[in-house]
Amino acid sequence: MTVSKLGQHLTDVIHTLLMGFVLMGCSVYPDVNTDLAKNNKATFRQDALDCAHSYPESGSGIHVKQRIACMNLKGWH
Repeated sequence: MTVSKLGQHLTDVIHTLLMGFVLMGCSVYPDVNTDLAKNNKATFRQDALDCAHSYPESGSGIHVKQRIACMNLKGWH
């Protein structure tokens, strides 16, 4: 295997792994509220915006964990 083919293969593997991590990360975001009266799109959207304003995007990515914790406090699981 030549160096260029090895580099291309490594790049493909890295892209595949990154895509998998993104898909896994999106699947853990809470989307069901324990209070049935609040379990609707409008309330979800408002709570998600509140959490996004409380925890703005950071370069390290910690804001995602903080937003998930915020949503959990609002009853979303």
